[in-house]
Amino acid sequence: MSDVLKQIIADKVTEVAALKADPDSRSFASKAADMPPARGFAKALRKSSAQGYGLIAEFKRASPSRGQINPDADPANIAQSYEAGGATCLSVLTDHKYFGGHIDDMIAAKSATLMPVLRKDFMIDPIQIMEARACGADCILLIMSALSDSHAAELESCAIEYGLDVLIETHDGEEIERALNLQSPMIGINNRNLRTMTTDLATGEDLMTLIPDDRIAIAESGLKSSDDLARMARAGARCFLIGEFLMEQDDIAPAVSGLLSYPVPANWKDMT
Repeated sequence: MSDVLKQIIADKVTEVAALKADPDSRSFASKAADMPPARGFAKALRKSSAQGYGLIAEFKRASPSRGQINPDADPANIAQSYEAGGATCLSVLTDHKYFGGHIDDMIAAKSATLMPVLRKDFMIDPIQIMEARACGADCILLIMSALSDSHAAELESCAIEYGLDVLIETHDGEEIERALNLQSPMIGINNRNLRTMTTDLATGEDLMTLIPDDRIAIAESGLKSSDDLARMARAGARCFLIGEFLMEQDDIAPAVSGLLSYPVPANWKDMT
């Protein structure tokens, strides 16, 4: 685990302790159980990627690698722009200290669109998953760099119990091998090196071959153009998670549609 991730997780442990001490948290389990069925996150990506690409458009105000990106962004407006541009799913950063987010951002974004929504945070405890579902999340993120195998399996089981999909994030071949032992079909490959905080699309190119065809391979980080998506598609990805590039745009909907304009056919190897 990188020093940056270690510090984030240490802070998250403190945050989770405070969440558990809040009397409101006692209602999370019952509220989560009473929620209507989640919007199918993985199902939506499979459908979109069969026709072209599946895009998870991300809302975030800041990040440790970039600092402030769009601190005054309105989650509902951004989400509507993403949907208008053709995004399949929505990801919302809810970590406050490092990303300037809040669970209320996810609630606002979800209410403004019909897209399935991922609560993107550093999940370390079932209470966060209950909170996510109680607040309307359709999917949660598990970061293999931050979790042991048993811890990841425990959190995944909790998510499935509450009807949530799970996106498993990996950074190297060892983490992909561990992720394949979990149930979720969605495996993300993050092109960002957590130690240096730099991105390299060659990371995704090298690792995509390790994800079998029955899983949903998702390329994450450093994607800024339709050419970048095509590069990842040729390596085996049909789905992508993009945040910083889109959050920097003055006119978001056309930026989204521009990324999706020229999908590489899924059977492109047979056509060459």
